[in-house]
Amino acid sequence: MNSDSVLDVEDDEQANPPAFSLTRGRTLGYHRAAVDTFLAAARSAFEADGDLSAEDVRTASFPLVKGGYVVAEVDTALARVEDAFAARAREKVVRTQGAGAWVEKARDDAQVILDHLARRKRHRFARTGMLTFGYRIDEVDHVASRIVRYLRDGEPLSAEQLRSAAFRMQRGGYREEQVDALLDATIDVILAVR
Repeated sequence: MNSDSVLDVEDDEQANPPAFSLTRGRTLGYHRAAVDTFLAAARSAFEADGDLSAEDVRTASFPLVKGGYVVAEVDTALARVEDAFAARAREKVVRTQGAGAWVEKARDDAQVILDHLARRKRHRFARTGMLTFGYRIDEVDHVASRIVRYLRDGEPLSAEQLRSAAFRMQRGGYREEQVDALLDATIDVILAVR
């Protein structure tokens, strides 16, 4: 790269500064263009009352690259965007069907989660084979118990706590997709009753 190219990149970054901090050295971050494109599409969908949902925002993923956006900053922004889409969905249902319909749906969803988690510990989710890695069972069961206490007893639990839940891996652990689906459903309930 010649010196003119370096100056062009620096001029471009000054004219269009990155939306988030950039990683340095060997640290990986989210691909800048992928994040920028997704957030622009989310903004357009929100402003035009488009088809994007809170779940679409929650499940968005981006390639990891050197010099990308700092993951924690993007995840925090995405959580705010998800909250905005969830609030809009709630307002729509309340406006068209009434608050009772929204509360009833949240209650039904919470009961489905509670019924699933009523299974005894170490048997709440399907397991991977003994040669395959899955989520560590004791860690998932701990989070599952917190979810039960939140739904049954009203113990505090935030969507952000569930969004940031991370589990180590173990052979014969719980299947990731089942655990992730239940966490997503619980986040939906939490956002519904805010």
